[in-house]
Amino acid sequence: MRWFALCLAVIPSALAAAETDMGTPLTGAEFEAYVTGKTLTFSSQGQVYGAEQYLPGRRVMWAFTEDICREGIWYEEPGQICFVYDYDPVPQCWVFWQDDGLNALFMGEDGGTRLTELSQTPAPLACAGPEVGV
Repeated sequence: MRWFALCLAVIPSALAAAETDMGTPLTGAEFEAYVTGKTLTFSSQGQVYGAEQYLPGRRVMWAFTEDICREGIWYEEPGQICFVYDYDPVPQCWVFWQDDGLNALFMGEDGGTRLTELSQTPAPLACAGPEVGV
């Protein structure tokens, strides 16, 4: 019983500490309002990581830097935004928050990948096709 009470005491403080470091996680509605109709370019550790176009209906188009575009969808899990792409059915979940732009922290096995919004545009994502020039 003491262990249970200790857990109840520790969990809220751990969540508060995470919110202080990262900011308050965006809800699905907040995320949707911020990204829909935009193409965002993200960086990780000062290097361009990739870009994603956010389409109506929670559809997305993602491309790592100098890679082909991948179609997918996003959905909300409590406190997270998860993406599933046509090439990989395994959800990729992130915590998003705003602090001088959009920020994200990957919640997958490698954990720790942190992205920062580098730029945004209403223009569509420039996609290179796998068979361009063939």
